[in-house]
Amino acid sequence: MNGRPAVLPAGPQVPTGIGVVCPFDMALDGELWRWIPAGVSLFFTRTPFMAEPVSLELAEGVSDDGDIYNAARNLSVVNPAVIAYACTSGSFVNGVAGARHVSKMMEAASNAQGVSTSEALLEALAYLGASRIAVITPYVAELTVRLGDFLREAGHSVVSEAGLGLEGGIWEVPYGTTAELIRRADVPEADVIFISCTNLPTYDLIAPLESELGKPVLSANQVTAWASLRRAGKEAVGPGQRLLA
Repeated sequence: MNGRPAVLPAGPQVPTGIGVVCPFDMALDGELWRWIPAGVSLFFTRTPFMAEPVSLELAEGVSDDGDIYNAARNLSVVNPAVIAYACTSGSFVNGVAGARHVSKMMEAASNAQGVSTSEALLEALAYLGASRIAVITPYVAELTVRLGDFLREAGHSVVSEAGLGLEGGIWEVPYGTTAELIRRADVPEADVIFISCTNLPTYDLIAPLESELGKPVLSANQVTAWASLRRAGKEAVGPGQRLLA
């Protein structure tokens, strides 16, 4: 042995953990990490594969009670403080009660607090005091309509809605395509814009479009990260994003 014993750091420090249950086709793990501050770790797991296009049937399939319970049970091994169900359509497809049921399933399978993306959206709208919503989705028409039904059930007004009609490859949609859809769907009556789907890239659009349009722009991954971190006593990272101000 040569020289003095190395001075080793204390630790390792145990981060605050947030478990993430997401659909099998989730491709944006890296985007969700962009909202996460130092000292917090995300632990992802996926629901089982389904040979279905993005559709109402797929949304119903990826919200299966047993699959969500088992996924949360697996995540419970690493003791997360919160488990998020990061899927908008899978959490709004069965209405407001269905969105809350997903969280209850995850809590039953673990010692963590649960939150679904659609619950997070309702919390963000309440936080901002917004109720007239322009809805933007990559979905086929029947899923976009179902999201509007969910918001109206929760007491909000959908003043405009637009979808891309996609059945797959949502994570590949260019920012320019999403931005143009938002601009076309924005109306003076809307006091907030919501971009649905945790598989649609949005991080770099939010602050510039908020500045351009003069109103809050929320996205599925943003509200999921924000609500999960709030439950863990942490703050999301998103310079210039109104929800995080």
